[in-house]
Amino acid sequence: MTQHANTPVHDVLIVGAGISGIGLAIKLQEAGITNVVILEKAADLGGTWRDNTYPGCACDVPSALYSYSFAQKPDWTRAFAGQAEILDYVRDTAQRYGVPSYIRFNQGVERAQWREERNLWEVQTADTLYLARTVVACSGYLHEPVIPDIPGLDSFTGKLFHSSRWDHQHDLTGERVAVIGTGASAIQFVPEIQPKVQQLTLFQRTPQWVLPKPDHSIPKVEENFFRLPFTLNAWRKMLYGGFETFGIGFRRPAMLRQIQKLGLAHLKVAIKDPELRAKLTPDYTLGCKRVLLSNNYYPALNQPNVDVFHTGLKEVRGNTLVGHDGSECEVDTIILGTGFFVTEPPIADHIFNDAGDSLSDMWRDGMQAYRGTTIAGLPNAFMVLGPNLGIGHNSAFIVIEAQIRYIVSSLTTMREKQLARIEVKEEVQQRYNLKVQKDLQGTVWNTGGCSSYYLDKNGFNSVGFPWSTLEMQRLLNHFDADSYHQQPATEQVF
Repeated sequence: MTQHANTPVHDVLIVGAGISGIGLAIKLQEAGITNVVILEKAADLGGTWRDNTYPGCACDVPSALYSYSFAQKPDWTRAFAGQAEILDYVRDTAQRYGVPSYIRFNQGVERAQWREERNLWEVQTADTLYLARTVVACSGYLHEPVIPDIPGLDSFTGKLFHSSRWDHQHDLTGERVAVIGTGASAIQFVPEIQPKVQQLTLFQRTPQWVLPKPDHSIPKVEENFFRLPFTLNAWRKMLYGGFETFGIGFRRPAMLRQIQKLGLAHLKVAIKDPELRAKLTPDYTLGCKRVLLSNNYYPALNQPNVDVFHTGLKEVRGNTLVGHDGSECEVDTIILGTGFFVTEPPIADHIFNDAGDSLSDMWRDGMQAYRGTTIAGLPNAFMVLGPNLGIGHNSAFIVIEAQIRYIVSSLTTMREKQLARIEVKEEVQQRYNLKVQKDLQGTVWNTGGCSSYYLDKNGFNSVGFPWSTLEMQRLLNHFDADSYHQQPATEQVF
């Protein structure tokens, strides 16, 4: 990196203008920390809701719970909002709080490196060097698509795209289409494209647990009710409590095995063909993989123009796809519903300590952080939606806002105590993670009998959070300064 004497120093540099980055910027303003810059790799804000525009894209958390607690929306049009409405909400909230003035668009971070001699972060994009006292990675984990390593895929002669990079210019009408993967995205877009295509073939490695989705359009009378004082917040708290009760099952899988009877009943009612039903019946405990909600996925698979290959995709020969059992089909278009890098977040390749070791190097044996937010060896750095903060039962906003409180508390402590540098103690981080891994042993992710994005390539659970979100909020309620090395500043900070 090239050093420039006239480069301004920001108090906080945020990577990513999605839900996390926008929420953090709002709360920093409220705390009086305004020397902030947000670097966004794209030309617009919105994160995962900007990128994922596939047909049928919607949230699987009720709308009333999928919003900032400080900016609740009374006029959602559906109980489970769609992508466009969520993106509008995020944009409107950012605008209302003046966040866009902090954002620098088309500024993907190429290298962020800590400089010990100056207690500063140097952050390089393609055309600009930024300096910052602190860095917060708000880059999320549902935006960098996984392209599977399947022999012949790169020489496929037809159209190929990932669900998160949907090609809206390509007309699927009358085509023979293959969908690789049957996760959260696929169960939403498959029912949307099935009526248009000539033939639809799903390559499924593992069947999913699919529960009914209690979705409906919200009538005006319900909207007016939620405009009354306190009603929306009360409904939000009721939803939160209900999902938190469901979350007990993730820590006591025997409970989930009772709930999965609902999934089996849902499957039995929708799929009458015993051969197809056998293909779609999971052999692992509900919750081991992400629990999916849909009312129209199974009916779509019932249609005569749909085939399900339950052996996964082995190879591609020209425009012929071959399953692991030797079954073949010819297709015009392949849509990858193969998910995202969760246990190997791409941002880790771009963050470096003073010695030049990347965060990916530091996480070679598995992601670890302290309370999912700070990392030993990386001073003055924070991460939102970091290691072992993944929950399978409630809104991501719960996690994000808890972390934002912790980060703002950390930064205000640095300002009050005039600290140039804070870094979580290695032994504190190790002790915390030993407890996390111990308490994960009995969870459904570790014992449910499946492979999922909760487990990395070594079988290490670096994603799941082993306790309730009430405990998460307690852990992240305020900055615990004694857990950190602290260095006083020699000049005014913040």
